[in-house]
Amino acid sequence: MSDPETKHRLPLVQISVEPERDEEYRGPNYELHSREVRFPTAVQHENTLLRTSLLRYMQESRFFVGLTAPLIYSCIIPFVLIDVFITVYQLFSFPLYGIPKVRRSDYVVFDRGKLCYLNLLERINCAYCSYGNGVMAYVVEIAARTEQHWCPIRHAHRIEHPHDRYSHFIPYGDAKAYRAEIEEVRVDFGDLKSGE
Repeated sequence: MSDPETKHRLPLVQISVEPERDEEYRGPNYELHSREVRFPTAVQHENTLLRTSLLRYMQESRFFVGLTAPLIYSCIIPFVLIDVFITVYQLFSFPLYGIPKVRRSDYVVFDRGKLCYLNLLERINCAYCSYGNGVMAYVVEIAARTEQHWCPIRHAHRIEHPHDRYSHFIPYGDAKAYRAEIEEVRVDFGDLKSGE
């Protein structure tokens, strides 16, 4: 598989969501020092003035938003369960298969609580969404690495939003490539950043 002609890579467009590595992503109103967010005093003051009071926020919310909130927040139970189970699975299984571990902190990020223009309920909502979407992205990455090890074959039809390991997979129906390349594809994680 080292010959470029035999590689079956799909081009994937990726957007980095790590501001310290992607200058275009970062806005002009804050600085990052390691993972700590710092706002200039003037920006912080201006943002504080734009905060909506909790009472006003609740009064302006639509009736059905409040009605569905318990249903939305009840999803925390499956999120936590899958978070725990997938973390334990990865912890014990990935070293056995030689698969690099996924750093949970790259996916589950709680930085919106530092935004002083959000009231308490908005911060809770943001934390909840950060957790839910972060856990799902974390699970997708663990599942993708698992799939690369056990069944790195593309689907016959184009799929919407394939995971980032999909470009490493062998074309559907190419038995010769599968038999010739399967062992190398299973361990082809060299593109991942070190330390994972």
